[in-house]
Amino acid sequence: MAAAGPRRSVSGAACRQLLLTLVIFSLAGEACKKVILNVPSKLEADKIIGRVNLEECFRSADLIQSSDPDFRVLSDGSVYTARAVVLSNEKRSFTIWLSDKRKQTQKEVTVLLEHQEKVLKTRHTRETVLRRAKRRWAPIPCSMQENSLGPFPLFLQQVESDAAQNYTVFYSISGRGVDQEPLNLFYIERDTGNLFCTQPVDREEYDVFDLIAYASTADGYSADLPLPLPIRVEDENDNHPVFTEAIYNFEVSESSRLGTTVGVVCATDRDEPDTMHTRLKYSILQQTPRSPGLFSVHPSTGVITTVSHYLDREVVDKYSLIMKVQDMDGQFFGLIGTSTCIITVTDSNDNAPTFRQNAYEAFVEENAFNVEILRIPVEDKDLINTANWRVDFTILKGNENGHFKISTDKETNEGVLCVVKPLNYEENHQVNLEIGVNNEAPFTRDIPRVTALNRALVTVHVRDLDEGPECTPAAQYVRIKENLAVGSKIDGYKAYDPETRNGNGLRYKKLHDPKGWITIDEISGSIITSKILDREVETPKNELYNITVLAIDKDNRSCTGTLAVDIEDVNDNPPEILQEYVVICKPKMGYTDILAVDPDEPVHGAPFYFSLPNTSPEISRLWSLTKVNDTAARLSYQKNAGFQEYTIPITVKDRAGQAATKLLRVNLCECTHPAQCRVTSRSAGVVLGKWAILAILLGIALLFSVLLTLVCGVFGATKGKRFPEDLAQQNLIISNTEAPGDDRVCSANGFMTQTANNSSQGFCGTMGSGMKNGGQETIEMVKGGNQTLESCRGAGHHHTLDSCRGGHTEVDNCRYTYSEWHSFTQPRLGEKLHRCNHNEDHMPSQDYVLTYNYEGRGSPAGSVGCCSEKQEEDGLDFLNNLEPKFITLAEACTKR
Repeated sequence: MAAAGPRRSVSGAACRQLLLTLVIFSLAGEACKKVILNVPSKLEADKIIGRVNLEECFRSADLIQSSDPDFRVLSDGSVYTARAVVLSNEKRSFTIWLSDKRKQTQKEVTVLLEHQEKVLKTRHTRETVLRRAKRRWAPIPCSMQENSLGPFPLFLQQVESDAAQNYTVFYSISGRGVDQEPLNLFYIERDTGNLFCTQPVDREEYDVFDLIAYASTADGYSADLPLPLPIRVEDENDNHPVFTEAIYNFEVSESSRLGTTVGVVCATDRDEPDTMHTRLKYSILQQTPRSPGLFSVHPSTGVITTVSHYLDREVVDKYSLIMKVQDMDGQFFGLIGTSTCIITVTDSNDNAPTFRQNAYEAFVEENAFNVEILRIPVEDKDLINTANWRVDFTILKGNENGHFKISTDKETNEGVLCVVKPLNYEENHQVNLEIGVNNEAPFTRDIPRVTALNRALVTVHVRDLDEGPECTPAAQYVRIKENLAVGSKIDGYKAYDPETRNGNGLRYKKLHDPKGWITIDEISGSIITSKILDREVETPKNELYNITVLAIDKDNRSCTGTLAVDIEDVNDNPPEILQEYVVICKPKMGYTDILAVDPDEPVHGAPFYFSLPNTSPEISRLWSLTKVNDTAARLSYQKNAGFQEYTIPITVKDRAGQAATKLLRVNLCECTHPAQCRVTSRSAGVVLGKWAILAILLGIALLFSVLLTLVCGVFGATKGKRFPEDLAQQNLIISNTEAPGDDRVCSANGFMTQTANNSSQGFCGTMGSGMKNGGQETIEMVKGGNQTLESCRGAGHHHTLDSCRGGHTEVDNCRYTYSEWHSFTQPRLGEKLHRCNHNEDHMPSQDYVLTYNYEGRGSPAGSVGCCSEKQEEDGLDFLNNLEPKFITLAEACTKR
């Protein structure tokens, strides 16, 4: 089955399309002689049916085409069947096109096929329908104009099946526009195969219809394969171009340069793309305000740009453009669309702020601070409440001392001038300030940042107030030499009245004086020494001695200042040797180093000069001094020096000549460590103080008390009597002495009690036998009869004597005499004294004095410590007036 070719009538849209094709391909063509070929009515596929002399028609042809797809033509002119062909009519023709592409010329040869006519017969039921193996005919493209005016039904083309040559066939179609939406738009005549359209078609809705044609016999058999039949709707320029937006909104800065892109407009057209119907062109119809013309649009892209640099938001801040778009590439018959474009001119900082006037005045009271004194308005044409409008103020001149500060009020855009540091009328009656102003945003145009319009002068007048005294500077300094005579007058702290610039009428008082060394003259403020100033007493020595002074005027207004006194050092202190007693172990130690210090300043101090003054020939012969450094000397002995304690005078002198001599006790001892040497002849050459003499006398008194107690105890034991137990407890006095020495008290039984190494333990009763065992000594003490209470042990040289307490038993006779007891205790007491006179490093101590211990309560006689009130010059006369301190002890010892 195939659509009818040359046999069908040339009419309608299909005819116009065919004519257009023929015109294009035959502009330079000519017709050659017609060729007639006699062929049978049935032709088999791929069979030669004849030959055409092509060279005679067109010798230079390089393209050979056949108008009938059932036949193909070779380059030598041979004509072959492309498929099996049945000729239904007596004659059939097709055209051979000969083309020369280089010369763009074309010729054609018409081929006519003739055969004998045969009578058609109706297919019987038992006959087999002739079918072709594959489709042999492609349909001629068919089209129709959109929005056609008719008349309707409109004939499009005729469809004819090859089976119609032998059988009676009927035609039908299906597809969109027939049995699919839109329904019944096309139909075909059942007998003839003529195809019709029933109404106009819109290409923008349906651009092509793909129909399928069928051929069948009366009894329903398919006479041929289904034939695709596309129908294309040809476009008509029936749609106006439309902008994508009815109103466009763009922004452009007023400082934009020429050619700055403002925005892009765009339009669409529903007509067929890539045709003149959709080729659009843009233009500006109207600009409001009309002049000057500031914008242009690209005709093809729709890009809007600036064409002038006269944009000024302060003059015109908004423009309105009427945009036009036209298809057919802008030709006068093209369809048109319009839109509105609103262009807003945005602000730029192209206007500098200006002061409303060039000079301002303000007033402020002196001593006032953190107060507002002036508001300075400015004008700026840029957009309000933007960085182009907001300003920053600066004090350009006159604020070198930092008395003023200027800020911006964000609401009013005014400059707020404030005083942040008090002003003094007496120092300056008025202050001249130069104020500058700029915007927060940088300028966009080439204008000077500082001009005559954005500077202003401000004159600040200071008002005078009656003020109190001023202590300026807060700290004043004065230099005084130490040891200045009492009553010496020196210039002191000076305050003044700011109104008169002098101190007349002011009174001064001392608020604080650390050591009370000075007084202040109330009228003049001068200071008077009330004590001797000693730089060495002040700690630290090199710091200033600060005195706080109060200044008061006649209205009792005051201020406070500090007088810093620098005490100038005087060489009033000689160097002092630190050691008083040293031990040198011979021969292990060949010397000892002597150290000296000077409390004066270094200018009056080291280097020190050590020397041995005019001494005995023995000292000069055995001892020598050599320098170690600026503050030390080395004392060395000769090999023939004997083991003993020497008293060596040593003189030390500072750089200014201030000297002092000290007697140094040197114990030259045979030992390996200084701690092993016993103290011998300690009292030689030593000047005892009143407390040392008192301690010695008190020891003697206690020794007599011990002797009396022993005598009374022995005598009482022989008589077989006992002391009343409560008597001693009520009258005994506990007493301790300063070192060196041991404490002795009388026990409740009348015996002497001894404590060693500051222990409160003692012994009482009758002395027992002593024995030595492995370095330990045991003293057996008994109380009454033959009863043994407790043995006391002491390791090495340390002895602990425990006291014994018991009932009312008879006191037995002493096993040892007093002399034996004395010989036993005396060397041990001496060793204890020697140890007490050394420090923790076993070195001799300069002054080792033990404090008194608590003596307890309950004795009507009081404490023997009051004996220390006696002076050295009293001698031993006070021993005759010891009562009632020792009366109780005496009564206890003499009582039988």
